[in-house]
Formats: sequence, structure tokens, C-alpha cells
Amino acid sequence: MNPRKKSLSVVLGVLLGGALAAGGYLTLDQHAQADAQALHDQRVTDDLSAFRAAQQTTATTPPVTTTTTPPPSSSTAPPSSSEPPPESSSAPSSSAEKTTKAKPADSSKGAQVVALVNQERAKAGCGDVGVDNRLVQAAQAHSDDMSARNYFSHTTPEGVTFDQRIKKAGYPKPGAENIAKGSTTAEQTMKMWMNSDGHRRNILNCELTMIGVGVTTDGWYWTQNFGY
Repeated sequence: MNPRKKSLSVVLGVLLGGALAAGGYLTLDQHAQADAQALHDQRVTDDLSAFRAAQQTTATTPPVTTTTTPPPSSSTAPPSSSEPPPESSSAPSSSAEKTTKAKPADSSKGAQVVALVNQERAKAGCGDVGVDNRLVQAAQAHSDDMSARNYFSHTTPEGVTFDQRIKKAGYPKPGAENIAKGSTTAEQTMKMWMNSDGHRRNILNCELTMIGVGVTTDGWYWTQNFGY
């Protein structure tokens, strides 16, 4: 190629490159600036990557824990009372006692019956009967039992007779028994007995020498036990 034509081509190429730069192509100086910017951007990227890697390393490292020693506890135990709690002086009563224990005997009414018996015996020419505690015990137990179990008989529901009860109480020679129910005074009770032939004969039997009377006011059960 002719040297002049070659020079012209170079000039035209440079001019064409400058014209096209406005359309999106970079000049040589712009290429240098772009390379420098790219290198700077790469360094920033590398530094950012290194910083993020350091953060990840720090995050994966377990945190350091501290051990806190608890405050010392007192070696002195709270004082305890050596005295036991006060106990009630009254023992609770059992339900069995409440259901089986009848009201106590009215001794004055029993004594009135004995006095009236001896008055009637005196009219018949018999001696007085004396009071024996064993006969009183047997008579009172039978009045209590009839009241508690709501029956009225000389024989218990189990078939125990008056003479067996008297012997069980310790009296060796049982003689007779009178019972009554519902009357509230000794006079009324004696009138009922004296108006009954069988009961009257027991009261006026001169061979009978001892007596025991039991009275239970719950239902008003009366028992006379006689002994030889």
C-alpha cells in the first residue's frame, strides 16, 4: 500500500473512532480509565468478601459463657419447736357408744318402785325386799336393751331369758321378772302391775327376798328383777 494511503487510513480510523465514541464505543483513554475502575471495583469486592468471611467466622464461634457462683446459703437451719402440738384432753366418742349406750337410769324412780313394792307386800303380810346391785344391773341392762333395739319382751331377740340374764349378772338364784312400757311415773307403773294377775303374784310372793329395778326414760322401759 502507498505510504500516503496508509497514513490516510490511520487518520480516518482515528477520526471514525472518535465519532463513534459518542455512540457507545470507548476511546483509548476511556479504556484505561475503565480498567482502573474495574481494578478498584475488584479490590472493593475482595475487601467486602474478606469482611463478610470474617463476620461468618465470628458468628460460628461459640459465645463465651460465664459461671456465676450462687450466693452462699445460710448454714443455720430455722429453729424448730421441740414441743409437740397440744392434744385435746377429751377423746372422741365412738359411734358404737352413741348407738348402743342408752340414757342412764333414773335411780330415784327405781327407789320409788321399791318403796311401793314393799308397801304392797306389807299389806299382804310379806317382808320387805332388799335391793341387790346384781339384780339392779340385770334389770337396767334389759330396760336399756329393749329401748335400744325397740322390742318389749322378757326374752331377747336372741332368745336369752330373764333367769339367764340374772345369772350372767352374778346373782345365783333368779326368781321372777316384771316389765312395763310407756308409763312415766313409779305410781303409774305399779298400778299397771298390780292390775295384772301375773305381775301382782310376783310382787306379793313372800318367798322372794331381793329386788333390782331398771328404768330407761327413752321410751320408758321398766324392769323388776326378783331373786330368792
